[in-house]
Amino acid sequence: MNWKNIICAAGIGAVIGYAAKDQMTKQPIKPENALKLAKEAFKKHGPVSGSWIYMKPETFTDNGLDYSVYRGGITRTIDNLNKQFEFFVDANTGSIIDVKESA
Repeated sequence: MNWKNIICAAGIGAVIGYAAKDQMTKQPIKPENALKLAKEAFKKHGPVSGSWIYMKPETFTDNGLDYSVYRGGITRTIDNLNKQFEFFVDANTGSIIDVKESA
């Protein structure tokens, strides 16, 4: 084997190792980003007048599956009435798992 092949193989191995490490140590999304994603989704259906999110992830069970989620809320004005919605965002992916209208 010549030196070029050895150096090339070592470089490729280092890149693959770095990419694998990055995927395995991926941290959950930040609660601020989860709130931003939820607000953007709600804004597609009208203006948002208020929002909040709990900063600590909690466990949410849906259809027998457990998720680590951030829980938050959105206030929207619909037909001159303030409507409040509670949402749950997956702490690992940022996907909105559930939305409930608050009573």
